[in-house]
Amino acid sequence: MTYQVERGECSPAKLYVGANYHPHDSDPRQWERDIRLMKEAGLTVVRLGHLAWDSFEPTDGQFEFTWFDQVMDLMHDAGIEVILDIAVRPAPIWLHRKCPSISITDSSGNRLYPNTRYMVDVGDPAFREHALRFADTLTRHYANHPALLAFGVDNEPGDGPYSYSETVRSRFASWLRGRYSTVEKLNHAWAGQRWSRRIGDFEEVGLPVSGKVEGAPERLLDFRRFVSSEINEFLLSVVSRVEENAPAVHRTGNSWYYTEAGRYFDYAEIAYSGRMNRDGMGFYPGPSLVDNKGLHEALLGIARIRFEADTPFWCTEFTTMTAAPGSVRKSAYASLIMGNQMVCGWTWQSMHGGEEQYLQGMVDWDGVPNRKYDEYRQLAEEFARIQDCGFPYRSRAEIGLAFSFPSQLASASLPEKHDVQLQTCFDAVLERNLDQRVVDVSRSSLEYQILVLPGVALMDEESAARIRRFVADGGTAVMTSYSAFVNVTGQVFDTTRPGHLDDVFGIRLGSYQEPHVLNELTGGKLRGEELDIVYGDRRLRVEAPRIDEIHPRTARVAASAVGLDRDYPVVTVNSYGKGRAIYVGTPARRALIDIVLESEIDLRGIRPDLMVPQGVLARAIDASHLLYVNLDGESKAITTPGPSRSVLHDHAHGEDGFTLAPFDSDLIELVQPAAPATS
Repeated sequence: MTYQVERGECSPAKLYVGANYHPHDSDPRQWERDIRLMKEAGLTVVRLGHLAWDSFEPTDGQFEFTWFDQVMDLMHDAGIEVILDIAVRPAPIWLHRKCPSISITDSSGNRLYPNTRYMVDVGDPAFREHALRFADTLTRHYANHPALLAFGVDNEPGDGPYSYSETVRSRFASWLRGRYSTVEKLNHAWAGQRWSRRIGDFEEVGLPVSGKVEGAPERLLDFRRFVSSEINEFLLSVVSRVEENAPAVHRTGNSWYYTEAGRYFDYAEIAYSGRMNRDGMGFYPGPSLVDNKGLHEALLGIARIRFEADTPFWCTEFTTMTAAPGSVRKSAYASLIMGNQMVCGWTWQSMHGGEEQYLQGMVDWDGVPNRKYDEYRQLAEEFARIQDCGFPYRSRAEIGLAFSFPSQLASASLPEKHDVQLQTCFDAVLERNLDQRVVDVSRSSLEYQILVLPGVALMDEESAARIRRFVADGGTAVMTSYSAFVNVTGQVFDTTRPGHLDDVFGIRLGSYQEPHVLNELTGGKLRGEELDIVYGDRRLRVEAPRIDEIHPRTARVAASAVGLDRDYPVVTVNSYGKGRAIYVGTPARRALIDIVLESEIDLRGIRPDLMVPQGVLARAIDASHLLYVNLDGESKAITTPGPSRSVLHDHAHGEDGFTLAPFDSDLIELVQPAAPATS
């Protein structure tokens, strides 16, 4: 890897089960009752303090910790460890009144009252001054408390509306000056000659969204980069306070893995820094036990927040709500194969007031535990039973999947966003029970056999150089449509596409075609976005809004779309150096991706740890412990590599294996045959 990760271990073999708890929302007389119930359920961790800045600092500079000292002491007495969030957002109302510049200004110039959470400009100097004072005071006060396991750095960073104040505009102009140095370079990057939008001076820079009218994509791209850089700068300044005041304490977070506007920034900078030594996020697969779509998305979420870090991952929030019976347990075991070490339910209590007063927790509004409490209790018992069996799991990935913040932004105007293609490819690898890593190509040393580039729309020179070296040195790169479409400024390449890599893939990409138009010429044989594709001796039908016009140069055609006005190459393979570069001229579709991956995986001899029926996730956690998770509603016959016993259920399995019940999980231990007696 290209970065160093701190490897200080705190109970490295432990699997944590816990809850998010809000003592500032409760009558202090309930604390002892709640903590007793937590202890009876076997919970080992709580996350405290988030969204509660003014409970610690009710007025400017006046800190009150006595009430929370009692909570921390009670947790310690109960043997429950604490993740203490540094609640730097939302800012208190008194701070909005004292420093109006921290408030959000909408694109029409109206300063907004903070009616909901996260309505704060994190780049504002006054906000940062007060937030870092709070972080410094809190971390100093609790750095040595015996209950403390970790400090949580902010909650859901990146979430919230963007501010369009004059101070933001001024900071954006300064950021652009640092990036481009001259207005001539800025105008070139922003295509200023288009529509008479040349900038004559950096003070003429405006924010690229006005009301509901979006500006040129180059300007939007840079504005989002600017916002992301401010978020990262702020978060790392909070991390620095923890490092200074509590160097032995872990640092974690609760990040969003969603990519919609307002909940997203370039987390790769933090992930690759190694300074958040327990990357964390909220794990929300949806309430269904049967439908696995949300579970797959949440598992990719772990991979997208973790990137290539090799430290344990923490799900600092985990679903409760209306989760179907058994779904929390199923999701928890599935998360273990991604290196997760913590299942921390959101939330403990069903809240009595505020925006989430109808959101269901483990304990009902009158303090009575419900079935989710029982499921977390079962999970705590089981995790305590298996935690010494090689957990947390460490990936042995031979496959990397590229994800990039600027490509996600650049793909916004394309028919299919970058993350949608990433999910398709992730699912294809996941269902083969192979480890994979999400990578930022510009930061990664790419120590894999296969690198998948799913709709990586923006291709910068550094990333292209790393991909080039990867293939030349013997790797296989698989690139799908919409990749290497625009350069680092967000403008379509004026050189041969795929940009910077046309010779590696041995093709020239021309225009794109739309199947729904071409299919008008087929006499009804194909409709809408349908494509008939011949791939060797296989014929398959897929749907795609566009196909690339691929002009092979040194590449050979492996598959074509047929039956249109002519045959269109859709998969090409090119030898480059010691490796291979495969281009797929449609956005990622399972039918095509499965064939491409199947061929490359077989060619390279990549094999899953365990052979299992479809619908089962399985990993060898270590040499003697094997984890199986049945995602389906049917029993599955599992063949084990030798005699075994269930650690989870404490019984022996037969010589040929065992049956895994619907939606069930099992951790088995291989049993060594007794040595023959000697005379």
